Order: sequence, then C-alpha cells, then structure tokens
Amino acid sequence: MMFKRTLRRLSVRISVVFLLIFIIFGTVIYGYVSYRFFDKVDDSMRLKANNLGIANGRIVFQSRNRWLFDPRILIFLRDTDGRVFNMFPREEIDVERLAELIAHTPPTGRIYTKEIEDHAYRILNIPYLYEDNILQTDRGPIVVDSIIAVSIVDSEVAALGDLLIIIASGLVTGMIIIIIAGYYLARRSMVPIQASWEKQQQFVADASHELRTPLAVVKSNAELILRHPGHTVEEESIRVTNIIREVRRMTKLVSELLTLARSDANQLELMISAVSLNQVTETIAEQFVPLAEMEGLTLTIKIADQLELMADKERLHQLLVILLDNAIKYTPPPGEILVTADKHGNNIIIAVEDSGQGIPAQDLPRVFDRFYRGDKARSRESGGTGLGLSIAKWIVEQHGGKISVENKAAGGAKFSVVLPIKKSS
Repeated sequence: MMFKRTLRRLSVRISVVFLLIFIIFGTVIYGYVSYRFFDKVDDSMRLKANNLGIANGRIVFQSRNRWLFDPRILIFLRDTDGRVFNMFPREEIDVERLAELIAHTPPTGRIYTKEIEDHAYRILNIPYLYEDNILQTDRGPIVVDSIIAVSIVDSEVAALGDLLIIIASGLVTGMIIIIIAGYYLARRSMVPIQASWEKQQQFVADASHELRTPLAVVKSNAELILRHPGHTVEEESIRVTNIIREVRRMTKLVSELLTLARSDANQLELMISAVSLNQVTETIAEQFVPLAEMEGLTLTIKIADQLELMADKERLHQLLVILLDNAIKYTPPPGEILVTADKHGNNIIIAVEDSGQGIPAQDLPRVFDRFYRGDKARSRESGGTGLGLSIAKWIVEQHGGKISVENKAAGGAKFSVVLPIKKSS
C-alpha cells in the first residue's frame, strides 16, 4: 500500500515536471516565432516614422532606405488638435475609418497590435520633435504633433494563431503521453527502491533471527545459574562458558552488521596506501598456520616476491582472514588449504583453495549473499554468521576488483580475487 501511494505521487510529480517543460518550451517557441514575424515589420515602422520630416511645408525623408517604401506601412500625421491625416492614400484600405480608430493612440513610442474590423494592425505613435512642424495640406496648414505608423499584419497574426492551435493540440496530446511516460518512469524508478526495501526487510529479519538464538542461549543459561545461587563458579562453568561463547558470537555479528550498514550508507572510507601483499600474508600465516594444524589441516602459502598494490591494508588483511577462516571451517581433516598470489598485467590475482567437499551447485550463485549459508547447522556450530563473504565481496569491489568462486574438479572450492595494482579513482 505504501509503495502504491509513493508510485502515484511520483507519477504525478514526474508528469507535472514534464508538463511544465512542455509548456515552457511551447511558450519559448511561440515567443520566438512571434518576435521573428514582427521584428522586420517593427524596424521598418520605426525607420519610416523616424526618417519623416517637414521642410518648407512639405514632407521629406531624411535618408534613403528600401524599408522606407514598404507598401504595408501607412503613415499618418496627427496635429495639435488631435486630427489625423493620411499622407499616403491607399485605395484598398478605408483610411478614413482607420484614422478615426487610431486618433486617440498616445504618442508613447511603443508598438502594439490592435484588431480593427477583422484586420490586425501594428501601430506605432511617436512624438514629432523637430522645430519645423507646420505642414501645408489641401485643407490648409497643420501643426504636426505626432507621427503614426501603421502596418497590416493579418498574415502574421493568422500564422501565429495557427501555431497557437498546434501548440495547444500538442499539449493536449502530450499530456496523455506525459501521464503514461510519468507512470512508466515512476514504475522503473520504484523497482530498485522496492528491491532495496525488501532487501532491507529481509536483512532486518535475518539479523533478528540470528540474534534470537544466542540471546535465547544466554537467557536460559543465566536463568539456570539463578536457580542455584549457592553454586560456585566452577560448578556453573559450563553455563558461564555457554554465555561467553554466545556473547562473542553476538559481538561478532553486531560488528559485521555495523560494517555492512556503514558500507551501504557509504560511511566507510578506504585508507589507500602502498601495501606489500607479502607482509600481509606473513602476518596472516603466523595466525592461521597453527590454527590449521590444530584442525588437522595443512596450510600452504605461495606468494610471488615483491607484490605491492595500492590498497587499504586493514581491509586487505580482513579479506584474507575471511577467506582463510571460511576455508578452515569447511575443510574436514586431513585436508589441505593453498593460498597463492601472483601478478598478471596490471592486476594481482589471489586464490584460496581447499580440499573439502566443495559448494553445492545450487548454492554457488548465492554464497556472497548476506546471511546465506548452505549448511546452516554446521555454520552456526562453527560460529558463522553468513556475513563474512558479503563483507569480502564489499572489500574487493571497493578496491575496484572482482571476486568469484568455483568448485575444483578434484574436489574442494576455489575463491579467486582480482585486485588492480593501482585503484582507479
């Protein structure tokens, strides 16, 4: 239910964003086309109006330019009494009626579009500022107050109207597509979120399950100790040992959970420096050779000389400890464990092999999953939490490498780690 509500909200938000982008894009297109349609017309009107002057009572043009003779542009003069006179008659236009309609246009110098009797006009009214402002006409002399330039823009307005209809139609059709696309994108974006949520829920459930067993053991042993308050520590040593063992297991589990939680939140940073793999393996050998002998196993380490790489020394040590600890747990005595490392091109390949029974084929794809254990009973007895290989995979990937596992033909499993000598940024 929660994901359905989130899906609806996300779909609406994505659709609104796309719709706003569509509207802004359409507005920009309409504004640009409108500007391009009227740009030259407006320039011609300004040029023709600004170049008109009066000399000796007659109209003169102060300069010569082809735009001055644009037939679409009409020039009117308004006198100080507010009367409008047409200086360039056009038979196909009722200039008298037009003059009446533009008589009250203020001389602001601004250009605007006006619908007059089913026709569209661009109108410019500018004040006449020259000293010689008396014009001789058939009606007698007039004192010119302002110049009005008028241009017929029926075709431009009609084209803009068609463009607006196209944009509006596209918006209606686009809304349907946008809603479908928004829902599709929301569904796609919800897939990893839902998968992450389910993974987190499974992670919490598995962690709770893993903690339940040691907590139950601690609780039961503590209650048994309380039933015999007079017993000495020696008499209750078995129960105290059980409590300590389970506490250690819980401590290890909590530590591994904290590592994975911090890695998921990108709160763990690697301390990259030049590391000698030979020194790391020598340290690990001192720790694991005696442990392997106690388990009846033979641990052999074959490392090429002077293997160095850019890595986090502590994490590299942890990686090898996890792999060796896993090999010892799943190799019955007498058995052999072999650790090899060598340089191949720009990588170092580390392999940890054992002579155990190998990993069942159905378990191979999931050995690096959190809390996954093929033999759960055996893992719990040996203190395993099912998180070690997950942490190993995280360490390898953080170094830009790869880790894989396979069963050997002769029996046993082989873990292979490929680490770049120089970690890419």
